[in-house]
Amino acid sequence: MTTFRELLKAVKADIVEVDTEQGQIRLAAGATLLDVREPDEHSQGAIPGSVHIARGLLESNVESYLPSKDSEVVVMCAGGARSAFAAKTLIELGYSNVVSMDGGFNQWKDEGREWVVPATLSSDQRNRYQRHLLLPEVGETGQLKLLEAKVLCLGAGGLGSPAALYLAAAGIGTLGIVDMDVVDASNLQRQILHNIDRIGERKVESARKTLTALNPDVTIVTHDVRLDASNIVDIISGYDVIVDGADNFPVRYMLNDASVKLGIPVVHGSIFRFEGQVTVFDPRNGPTYRDLVPQAPPPELAPSCAEAGVLGVLPGIVGSIQALEAIKLLLGYGDPLIGRLLAFDATELSFREYRLLPDPANEITWANADQIQVVELDGLCGPMPLEPR
Repeated sequence: MTTFRELLKAVKADIVEVDTEQGQIRLAAGATLLDVREPDEHSQGAIPGSVHIARGLLESNVESYLPSKDSEVVVMCAGGARSAFAAKTLIELGYSNVVSMDGGFNQWKDEGREWVVPATLSSDQRNRYQRHLLLPEVGETGQLKLLEAKVLCLGAGGLGSPAALYLAAAGIGTLGIVDMDVVDASNLQRQILHNIDRIGERKVESARKTLTALNPDVTIVTHDVRLDASNIVDIISGYDVIVDGADNFPVRYMLNDASVKLGIPVVHGSIFRFEGQVTVFDPRNGPTYRDLVPQAPPPELAPSCAEAGVLGVLPGIVGSIQALEAIKLLLGYGDPLIGRLLAFDATELSFREYRLLPDPANEITWANADQIQVVELDGLCGPMPLEPR
């Protein structure tokens, strides 16, 4: 019968081992450090930049975290035993440039090399966000990004309701809500943040109660104000992403100009009767609202939902897509709708995508950010001037 020591000796004979000094040299040259310790060990100390996959999850998860099997990998555990077995497994999975670091994290730490106590999730957070943690594309690192993120929802109405609910459920650390209205019975057909007991209550307070009850991890910041040129820059400053649920052209243009001035991406959504649209305006990397709509149409060609109606479930679909796009931006994952307009038709349940290009005549751009004046439009939605050069 083979003993553990004999098995470990046989495994080490089939792999390449390096000491901590050699491991540090390889990491400095661009190798990936794979930490296969248990979560509780990793939470007490880790090497900056390492990829953490507990040994028990290595076979099922490693290809998602390390897709290139030709890249150099230094495997580490606490002392060098588990990393040897892990290195052997990686070789069997087709990884061609793998070494195990003898001495592991304990020796690395004892020698005074750089290490940190990583930010980690609490046990309750691990349970709450477990389905995110199972996704290698999110994992603990991504969930921590979401918990540190700040998203502003412009509106607590039809689009803001589903967007805010899913963002709060996802664990966005700070969620701002801008709305100066009160809950009305006619809102309840589509604005699912609110309920019949809150008719007459300020929408931001109703939203705060619903979102806090859903996820106490999330800090809700309420802005019960009318957005205008004097306050919009201050309100949106400090947020990472803005989810636009505005229902009028003057606010959309004002938001565009302020977000371009500050370089904050906006996830835009709009709805009308049975149709909806979603796109991402990232002023640093793509077209913006003024490229899509250089000038607003006359009022008779752009009736509001209060005038034309809207299918109650439609904002749920569009607002959920907005939440999805915001999360993708925060995680830096996937292909966001930058330069792409997604149009949804509920009557035939179809999605169509249109390419959106910058307008050469548009002067409200990131390149001119320091010259942009944010001016209230008062319903006159022509192009806004820049400051004199």
